[in-house]
Amino acid sequence: MTRSAPVLGHARPSRTAGQGTGRTTAAHALTAAFAERFRPGEETGRREPAGLPAGLRTGLRECLVLAASPADDPDPAVAVELVGRAAEWAREGIDLDIVLRTLHETVRRELAAIAAERRRPEELPAVTDAALRLLETVTVATTAAYLDEHRQAARHHQTAAQALVTALLSGHGRVTMARHAGISVAPAYQVVALAIPPLPTERNGGVGAESAARRKLRRLQSALAPALGSRALSLLSVDGGIVLVPLDPGEHGASGRLGAQTMTADTVEVLSEAASVPLTAVVVAGDTDRIPELARQARELLDLVRSLGRPPGLYRLADVAMEYQLTRPGPAREHLAALLGPLAPHPDLLETLRIYLDSGLDRKVAARRLNIHPNSVSHRVRRVERLAGVDLSHPAGISRASLALLANDLLTDSRTKEFA
Repeated sequence: MTRSAPVLGHARPSRTAGQGTGRTTAAHALTAAFAERFRPGEETGRREPAGLPAGLRTGLRECLVLAASPADDPDPAVAVELVGRAAEWAREGIDLDIVLRTLHETVRRELAAIAAERRRPEELPAVTDAALRLLETVTVATTAAYLDEHRQAARHHQTAAQALVTALLSGHGRVTMARHAGISVAPAYQVVALAIPPLPTERNGGVGAESAARRKLRRLQSALAPALGSRALSLLSVDGGIVLVPLDPGEHGASGRLGAQTMTADTVEVLSEAASVPLTAVVVAGDTDRIPELARQARELLDLVRSLGRPPGLYRLADVAMEYQLTRPGPAREHLAALLGPLAPHPDLLETLRIYLDSGLDRKVAARRLNIHPNSVSHRVRRVERLAGVDLSHPAGISRASLALLANDLLTDSRTKEFA
């Protein structure tokens, strides 16, 4: 276990001018005297509460004795011992609330016993202060140990989960990795390709950019389990990655059906709020054996959505099916893109066609966007029709021109990436 917890000990009263060591020494002595009540044998005749882990109360009493350092400076070895004992309880699976409740009940019993004796009532405030000092020391040490164990367990689980995701994405060794990770593999998954844009502080660069990116990613990762369930798996960087969301088995055992916690448009909004940036997600679903293929498709669809300039949100294949098909290499894409070949020497005509179609064939709207006269738009449109051989007054011609423009853009984008 990483001994990163701070050196712990009972709090010392601060010294100010005029104060000597007498009061401090007396406080230490009173603390030690109170701790004597916790030594073995002092709790004879008291039955352990039902369900209390064996030896827990005795162990806590020993910790209280250890915490009563008579020195002005607490011994670091005592802190290490306290943290070590609490770490053993954490590894044994004893809940922290049980440990702390038992600790407080033990101290409360002794305080009540002292108050009942009423030998020197004027000492009760000082005894109470001594009890609180011991309680503080052991509580802080115990909490630090449990937090340390929790962090280590979380890191181990995250590492194991990432290894399992890697195995699922590669299609190799998933059974072995799932067994080692202790994570059950679902028969089907949503495969989500996620794009995480940079925060403004990341774009500006500087010293804080990297820290801001890491915090963004941690916030997002922390929100995944509440939004998608503890069985969701992810492999993310500050720019994005893959999320695997388990699906309930389908009625015919094929691709599964959507459960209560799946990636939806609402889920993307929740995750975007957690990350403080608008996320873009593409979702495909299928059997676990198809995850490598589905992941490739999801990444391709995500690249397509982003290249088309679509706004952030959730997308499925049906949302960009035509565009996706046009991105597939083949004679259809080449033929459509070639329709606009005659416009290549005339970038003004290509821009006019794009804006004219985007403006719903309204030449006045297009003219305002192009900052030219509507008659100039009409003139350019006629030249486009003549050079490209399309009729933009007919639905079939409009559809053909739109597809040709899309194919041309996608082909140009793919070539740009090849030479980038």
